[in-house]
Amino acid sequence: MLDAAFKALAQMFTAPMRTVLLKSAGLAVALLVVLAIAFYRLLAWLSGAGQHWAEGALGTIAHGPLVLLGWLVAFALGFGLVAGAVLLMPAVTALVASFFTDEIAEKVEQAHYPLDPPGVALSLPRAILEGVQTAALAIVVYLCCVPFLFAGFGAVLFFLATAYLLGRIYFDLAAMRFHPVAEVKALRRVNRATIFVAGMFIAAFVSIPIVNLATPLFGTAFMVHMHKRLTRARRPELLGPARGGS
Repeated sequence: MLDAAFKALAQMFTAPMRTVLLKSAGLAVALLVVLAIAFYRLLAWLSGAGQHWAEGALGTIAHGPLVLLGWLVAFALGFGLVAGAVLLMPAVTALVASFFTDEIAEKVEQAHYPLDPPGVALSLPRAILEGVQTAALAIVVYLCCVPFLFAGFGAVLFFLATAYLLGRIYFDLAAMRFHPVAEVKALRRVNRATIFVAGMFIAAFVSIPIVNLATPLFGTAFMVHMHKRLTRARRPELLGPARGGS
C-alpha cells in the first residue's frame, strides 16, 4: 500500500499529468467558489431579513444591539465559509475526479502496466453519476458529524467518514474500467478493510490545504495501483473478463 502511495505521488507532477492537474484543480476551485458565493448569499439574505423583522417587531430602540448582532453574524458567515470549504473539499474533489478518472487512469496504466490489457473508459454520464452520488452522500454524512465537533471527537468521525467515502468512490472508478458494476461492488465488499485503510491515505491527502486540490490525481492513481494488486491476488476466474472484453 505504501508502494502504491509513493508511485501515485511520484507520478502526480510528471509532465503527462500536469495538464490534468491544472484542469482538475481549476474545476475544484471553480466549484468551491460557486458554492461559497451561493452559501454566503443565502445566509446574508436570511440574516438581513431577520434583522429587518426584529427591528419591526422590537422598534427602533433595538437598532444598536441589532447592528452589533449583524457584525457578529457577518463574522460567523466568514468563519462558516472557511469551515464549509474544509467540509466540502472531499465531496468536491470526489465530484471532480469523476470528470478526469479515465484520463488519469490511462496515464497510470500506460506508465506502470504497459503489458496489461487496458481498461475500458467509463461513459461520462456514469462517471458523473458516481461522483454526484458520493458527493451528496458525503455532504449528508459530514452534516451528521458536525454536532460531534463540539464533543471533541467530531474530527475523528469526519476523518473516518472521509476515508470510507473516498476509498469507496476512487476504488469504484478505477475498478469499473475493468469490471461490471455488480462485480465491482462484490470486489469492494471482499476487500472492504483494505480499501478503507487505503481511503485513509486519501483522507490524509485531502486534509492538506492547497495540496488537496490535487486529490483527484492522487486518489485515482493510488486506487489504480490498489485495484491491480487486489485483483492479481485473486484467481482470474473469480474476476471475470474485463469490461468490453469477449
